[in-house]
Amino acid sequence: MAKPFETWTVFPHGPIEKLSDNLWRVEAQFPNAPFKRNMHVARMKDGGLVIHNAIALSDDEMKELEAWGTPKWLIVPNGGHRMDSRIWKQRYPDMKVIAPPGSKAKVEEVVKVDETKPALDESVRFEILDGTKEREGVMCVSDGGKSMLVFCDGVMNNRSSDLRGFGGFMMGIIGFKSDALKVTFPSRMAIIADKKAYRAHLERLATDDLARIDVAHGQPVTTNAKAALVHAASEL
Repeated sequence: MAKPFETWTVFPHGPIEKLSDNLWRVEAQFPNAPFKRNMHVARMKDGGLVIHNAIALSDDEMKELEAWGTPKWLIVPNGGHRMDSRIWKQRYPDMKVIAPPGSKAKVEEVVKVDETKPALDESVRFEILDGTKEREGVMCVSDGGKSMLVFCDGVMNNRSSDLRGFGGFMMGIIGFKSDALKVTFPSRMAIIADKKAYRAHLERLATDDLARIDVAHGQPVTTNAKAALVHAASEL
């Protein structure tokens, strides 16, 4: 597990992608690793921002983010995604930290957790995933009659192009690579305790209005999102 940063540390990242009126995304290089990671930011009705899987950005992008809204909530999606949580809390001390109940102790080795099952607003919510011993959640975002889901490690969508070099090749061998949205073998081993409950929860999330699925590692699903999630659930 990567060591959490103590000071604001920026690794190469792409521009802010404006996915909808209230959901943005940034892709960045994972430090000293052969894959990338994604941060998502959702904007609540009151203008407050919910940061999912925080990544330190360059000054220009941080100013753009702050012009869009006030960072109010920081979702640390599981115990393995704590790397930038401390430095974000230092930068925005009034921001509240969210972590799944089953990951709270691990996250609190780095930053104090304020909420495990927060009430955000009607456009953004954080839902704990069944069958994970409450160790993993999903951010659910509504916008204009459509819904979007942001997972952490619960599902992945890593293609060969997302896993670089020999290290990426080895990650593919052990199951991180997928040809479509998938609950990978490492995720099943590390996260899922009850396959039946987890499958049922994914199927409930596969609603008719589901327009997009985003992940912490890999590519988003922007077409036939419902079918993609149902298929991922069926392979458990």
